[in-house]
Amino acid sequence: MSTLQIGLAIAGGVVLAGVVAHSTWTSRRNKPRQAEPLPQEMAVEPSGYKADYGQPQEPSFDIVSSDQPHDEPEVAHRSVSPAYTTSGSLDPVTDIARSMMEEATAHAQRVPDEAEMARIAQSKAAAAKVAAERAVLQAEQVSVAMTPAVAKVMESAASDLPQPEKRPALDVLIDVIAAVEIDSPVSGDAALAAMPATRRVGSKLFSLEGLNTETGLWEHPRQGQRYSAFQSGVQLANRTGPLNEIEFSEFVTKTQVFADAINAAPEFPDMLEEVGRARELDSFASAHDAQLSFTLKATKAAWSPGYVQQNAARLGFIAGVLPGRMVVPAPVHGLPPILGLTFDSQAAMSEDPTQSAIYELTLSLDVPQVDRKEEPYARMIQTAYELARVMDGAISDDNGQPLSETAIGAIARDLLALYDTLDARDLSAGSPQARRLFS
Repeated sequence: MSTLQIGLAIAGGVVLAGVVAHSTWTSRRNKPRQAEPLPQEMAVEPSGYKADYGQPQEPSFDIVSSDQPHDEPEVAHRSVSPAYTTSGSLDPVTDIARSMMEEATAHAQRVPDEAEMARIAQSKAAAAKVAAERAVLQAEQVSVAMTPAVAKVMESAASDLPQPEKRPALDVLIDVIAAVEIDSPVSGDAALAAMPATRRVGSKLFSLEGLNTETGLWEHPRQGQRYSAFQSGVQLANRTGPLNEIEFSEFVTKTQVFADAINAAPEFPDMLEEVGRARELDSFASAHDAQLSFTLKATKAAWSPGYVQQNAARLGFIAGVLPGRMVVPAPVHGLPPILGLTFDSQAAMSEDPTQSAIYELTLSLDVPQVDRKEEPYARMIQTAYELARVMDGAISDDNGQPLSETAIGAIARDLLALYDTLDARDLSAGSPQARRLFS
């Protein structure tokens, strides 16, 4: 082989190695980022001892197990001589020590008689009885000492636990209400049996409430209660639009069927007046609805679903109902989430999530659904910047423009004005009325 051929072969090998290296580097660079492995708890082992958790541990014969019964000592059938040998030393101290060791060994290996066995058993029984009495006494003392503390802790925990919000009552501000009068109280069981199968009138919420004879409060009918009056209602507007004439007629029909079942007489408001009020409320709601969203795009490597979920969980997000959705829950159970985070649902449901690539996330805030006291917009900005920092992402608004301080300030001023307007209309953000209207 000539020198030229050897040189060409070497050059070809170098080029091939370079191509393989570049391909490997590109593959690793484009691979979605994975979630960090959870730290494993390291077991603390005694000094000088190393346990092999992969293999069964053999018992050690130089340590007496505490689980072995002591009231039935093993009987030695032959004497065992000491394991040491005399050195022939004339040192009296050494001889005395060796003699004592031999005597102790012989004593330990002797066969105890019946009297000694009985004495050992009696001694153990007495010791066990004393230990049991001491344990009972200590348990009683701990119980007496802990009872006030436990009661205090439980009372504090109960008071601090967020209570679920009760279902909002009918409100003339956002509902058409029809009174249903009865001659005598009606049981909750009869009312429940007479209620319609669905609680919808078209796209609007239909409700029935009874006036409890004991509490004097309007509530959804319950078994075992009695009611002196009823009222039905249908929502004037929501995000699907205002109440129309067809939906009002359906509302009248459902209420009349319920009233006939309990021998009651309903009284309905004027349809044209209520439909006009629904249109006015819908116009106001459309002009003062706000749903903010920011987009976070990957600037380097793509993200895997596990990587997204891990970083979002560190900021208070939990898994939502739908795949590819996470939420920051409200402090009170049952209320809408404060923030939402969504990404590709197909990637979330992939058979191999580690190979699924996510290139962007959407961070959202439904303004009328969240109380302004939660400072949701400030939390949204802080969350967006923190996710962008740890995940190497770029933030943009819903128009695709990079998020700037000027834009953040302008949105904040608009939100303050919106909050004030909703407050003035008795539709404060996060209130039951606002959540129903903007739904």
